[in-house]
Amino acid sequence: MTKLKALSIASASAALIVSGMTQTAKAAKFNPAPIYQDFGSYSTTISGNNDLGDIYFPKVRDSNNAKNSFPVALLLQGANVDKSSYSEYASIVARYGFVVVVPNREREIAGFGGKGLFAETSQIEDILEEMKVENTNLTSPIKGIVDTDKLALLGHSFGGGVGLSAIANTCIPLICEGSFEQPEELVAGVFFGTNLRRQPTDEFIPINNSGIATALLQGTSEGVALPFRAQKTYDNIQNPPKALISILGANHYGITNNNNPDGPFPDPNTPTIPQDVAVETVARWSGLFLRASVLDDKQAFNYVYFTGDAKDKNVTVISQAKPIPEASSISGLALFSLGFVVWKKKNKIKNLNIDNFMGKK
Repeated sequence: MTKLKALSIASASAALIVSGMTQTAKAAKFNPAPIYQDFGSYSTTISGNNDLGDIYFPKVRDSNNAKNSFPVALLLQGANVDKSSYSEYASIVARYGFVVVVPNREREIAGFGGKGLFAETSQIEDILEEMKVENTNLTSPIKGIVDTDKLALLGHSFGGGVGLSAIANTCIPLICEGSFEQPEELVAGVFFGTNLRRQPTDEFIPINNSGIATALLQGTSEGVALPFRAQKTYDNIQNPPKALISILGANHYGITNNNNPDGPFPDPNTPTIPQDVAVETVARWSGLFLRASVLDDKQAFNYVYFTGDAKDKNVTVISQAKPIPEASSISGLALFSLGFVVWKKKNKIKNLNIDNFMGKK
């Protein structure tokens, strides 16, 4: 090796070290708290289906809100869980820069004993149309501040299944009536306590998300939608970006104001994380995932995919930000870096109680 070549490699190594130090410094300065301190909310009737809905939106201090444009985030409720149960979660996500819509969808599903609150895919188009109306309504609290070209889905339990099927652009019995066509505005989804499988056969459904960023959030003390099913659903999400974010000690209702609100599926497992901490954690990771995916927020992206799990004692993260390149196209240095990251993550995972993480049921 010539002296010049050796010097070039040394310079490159130094540049990598400096670059790494710079990224670490930026990560250390990043505050994962909500962007906005205040939020507003109001209730309305969704004109397309007459559903009652609650709408949460960020308020900008000392500024004209009309200068801002916030994407829409539709929250699809769990089976028979009233929209009011999500007020804490929705208000936090809204403060990350989104107009969060939480409707009550009342309909009848065979086998559930009459009418109840059950999300369905038709709500997606209805909400998009409603947001266009609200954005131009002179009396609406959100007039002129809604970015109706970008839609994200949030979901819990049954509603998460609805959201996943929408991202897969498929119409599944019980959660879709008639037909479904994925709107072009749909760019991301975050779902808590859910999986996508055919109930009679327990077959997990492939999710061809076509690059729509998708995150699953899952409590490790979950007793309804078991953790191993979330893992299998994550494996079936065919394209990155994607993430599986586990909240340590949370159960099926770590997203709602109170544990086990009225509904047909109480969780037999008692959460070991305080309810308010669980809700804040789920909302923070939801908001940052949406910022990374919908708003191209680079710092939020780094937090979700690289630094957040080390900073948050209440979570562990499995994620894939980009497609894995062919081995022949990766340089030796890149392979070394990748190996180091994998080693680091594996060593963290070893510290978990794997039985609790995957579920014994």
